[in-house]
Amino acid sequence: MALLKIAVAAAALALALATIRAGAAGEATLGGAAGASGRYFGAALDPDALDERPYRELAATQLTCVTPENAMKWGSVEPLRGEYDWDRADALVAFAKAHGQKVRGHTLVWHSQLPLWLINGAFSPDELRSLMVAHIAAEAGRYRGAIYAWDVVNEPFTDDGNWRNSIWREAMGPDYVAIALKAARAADPDAKLYVNDYNVESAGPKMRALYDFVASLKRDGVPIDGVGLQSHFVAGKTPADFVAVVQKFASLGVDVAVTELDIRIRLPADDKALAAQADDYASVVRACRETPRCVGVTTWGITDDRSWVPSFFSGYGAALPFDENYRPKPAVAAIIDGFTEKAP
Repeated sequence: MALLKIAVAAAALALALATIRAGAAGEATLGGAAGASGRYFGAALDPDALDERPYRELAATQLTCVTPENAMKWGSVEPLRGEYDWDRADALVAFAKAHGQKVRGHTLVWHSQLPLWLINGAFSPDELRSLMVAHIAAEAGRYRGAIYAWDVVNEPFTDDGNWRNSIWREAMGPDYVAIALKAARAADPDAKLYVNDYNVESAGPKMRALYDFVASLKRDGVPIDGVGLQSHFVAGKTPADFVAVVQKFASLGVDVAVTELDIRIRLPADDKALAAQADDYASVVRACRETPRCVGVTTWGITDDRSWVPSFFSGYGAALPFDENYRPKPAVAAIIDGFTEKAP
C-alpha cells in the first residue's frame, strides 16, 4: 500500500509538471504570464546546476528565455589562445532548445572576465581589433541561428557618462562598438544585437550617454536592434522614472529588454521588505508591458541560493523571485499580475 501511495504521488507530480510545461496552467508560471502579454520571462542560468533536478525543473517550467550567466564570456570559452571550451555554453543552448526557450547570448565584448593571455598579451591596436572580430566570428558563428539576441557590447560607459577605459577603447576608440556590432551581424545575421549596461534606468549622465550613442549608431546605419537595461535595484528604491526611460529608449526605434533584474533586500528579509520587493518587481514588469517595444524581462538568476548579490553587496541578499529553498516569494505573484493585469 505504501509503495502504491508513493507511485500515485509521483505520477501526480509528473502530471502537474507536464501540465505546466504544456502551458495549460497559463498564468501559473512566470513564462506563461509573460507570454500572455507577448513577451518572454527569462533568467541567467548556471549550466552546471542543470544537473540538479529542482533547479532544472524550475528553469524548465518557469522560463521562456535563458541567458548564460558566465558560460559564454570570453574567459570561459577561450581560456588559452586558440583552445576553446564550449561545453557549458553548448549545454545551456541544448537545454533551451529542448524546452522551447529563447537564448540571450551574453556577452561578446566586455572589459571584464577576459582571459589572461588577452589581458597580458601586449597586443598592438590592429591585433586587438583582429582578435575581437575573430572572437565574435567564432562564438556568434558557432551558435548562428540558435541565439535570439546577443549582448554584443557590455557596459561601455561609466556612471558619469564617459567612455569606460578598456583594452577595446584604448585600441580602437569608441569605434570598437560599431566594429563589434558589424562583426556580430556578419556572424549571426538573424540575431538581435544589443548594447547592454547598468545604472541607465533613470535619467542621468550615463543614461543620456547611452541614449545619444544609440541614436548616433542608428543615424550612421550601424546594426543595432536593442538596448539592454540591466536593472540591479534595491527594494523600495526602484527608479520612479523607469517607465519613462524604457519608453525613451524605445523611441529610438530599437527594442528594449530588462536583462539582469534583481531587487536586493537588506538582510534579514522580513515580510515588509518582501512586500516592497514584490511591488518593485511588479512595477518593472508593468513598465515593460506598457512599452510595445519592450520585449521581455530577465532576472540575474532565479533562486536566492545562487545569486551574486551577497558576494558583492555586503548585508544584502534575497534578491530573486524564488528563495534558497526554491519556494516562490511574493515577487512571483506580483510579476504574474504585472504581466497579466488589465491596463487602467
